[in-house]
Amino acid sequence: MNPYKRGLALGIAAAIGAISFSACAGTPTPAATTAATSAGPVKISVVSLLPGSEQAAIDAFNAQVKEFEAANPGITIEPQEYEWKATTFAAQLAGGTLPDVFEIPFTDAKTLIQNQQIANLDAQFKTLPYADKFNENILNAGKGEDGQVYAIPAKNVYGVGLHYNRTLFAKAGLDPNTAPRTWDEIRADAKKIADAVPGVAGYMQMTQNATGGWQLVANTYAHGGRVQTANADGTFTSTLNNDGTKAALQMLKDMRWTDNSMGSNFMFDWSSINQAFAAGKVAMYTSGSDVYTSLVQTNGVKADMYGLGAMPQTDSPDAGVLTGGTMAAMMADATDAQKDAAIKWIDFFYLRKLVDPERATADAKTLSANKQPVGTPVLPMFNRAQWEQNQTWIKDYINVPLDHMTGYTDTMFDLKLVGEPSRGTQEIYKLLDTVTQTVLTKKDADIDALLTKANTQAQALLDQG
Repeated sequence: MNPYKRGLALGIAAAIGAISFSACAGTPTPAATTAATSAGPVKISVVSLLPGSEQAAIDAFNAQVKEFEAANPGITIEPQEYEWKATTFAAQLAGGTLPDVFEIPFTDAKTLIQNQQIANLDAQFKTLPYADKFNENILNAGKGEDGQVYAIPAKNVYGVGLHYNRTLFAKAGLDPNTAPRTWDEIRADAKKIADAVPGVAGYMQMTQNATGGWQLVANTYAHGGRVQTANADGTFTSTLNNDGTKAALQMLKDMRWTDNSMGSNFMFDWSSINQAFAAGKVAMYTSGSDVYTSLVQTNGVKADMYGLGAMPQTDSPDAGVLTGGTMAAMMADATDAQKDAAIKWIDFFYLRKLVDPERATADAKTLSANKQPVGTPVLPMFNRAQWEQNQTWIKDYINVPLDHMTGYTDTMFDLKLVGEPSRGTQEIYKLLDTVTQTVLTKKDADIDALLTKANTQAQALLDQG
């Protein structure tokens, strides 16, 4: 909610082509000396994996914990299962049940900073030897109005892609090696699959727990629309009833009620649609490009059934791909000792593998040995050159089916990237959940009326600041 005002589109474009990263191939920094140290032993709880993850994924994580603790005497890591959800996060935060180091979407950092709900990590962040190498527009998502860092970019930025089940494509007589490139192709392929394989949704979109709004906005961007605009006086205007959103909803309505290609379950969030996809109940859906890792770790997806394509774009000059990411944060009452330990963990677990060949290969080797995904497509935290160099470091351990992902990877640096809406993000997503659900469950749903009502509600939220 209330992320940085300028969005990611320009910043990521700059990151892809312009930022020098001469430190990438420098001398590796030992894990035990990457941050300020505090006297005495300290224990911190950290995000581990999603609840219900495969045992092999748990084993891989535990191996990384042991490696870290061996390199950092005096720091004990306590793994804690965690899944960020818009519907539960606020209660977890208020109740103090989050791990010491927890994860948040880019869109939530600014509000948490303004509300003084997360810790100032600026001093610890500055000890990272690559602190000045981040794309500033990405780093800005975790900065307060004082210019200091409170949340640290932790997982590489993703672009939304099209995930598809190659096995279901083959059953419907479609080429599993060719991802649909247009929305018309998605619609046609979805109907062929639904007709050929009873009980399967040829295409489905998330609809609840704010994920429905998230993916409707992604679909809006792909159709050239925008859901809010920033004004010169610092206010924001809601534009939910734009032509792009209308087109995206009309497509869903046609697929649901004319083609009957979207199955019978219309209540999915991020976890449940992943589960349905893995179980062969959903043939295509849109989500972050990095979801393959979770599909393997939590849902047991096999490489031969998985395909990844680009988010289809209309011919509108404003058509683009929604992008986002994950930041690491701590509770506002974290002690200096906890923060010092946390930055070492953040460096070790999330970041240094992106900039240090020794850490990159060690991390990839551990994951590969435990049959965990290495090389899932993501966008670079720093720049394209750094990302390409990282890929050379880990090439011997890459085990994801990259030949099934070329529909995405061949285009991921060419598409226009657009950040999530800048104000009231999660609340607006929830409003759009209701709109999406209504279109999919009521044949006579009036798209214009639904969006007009939602837009009025969204504007009221924006006017509150």
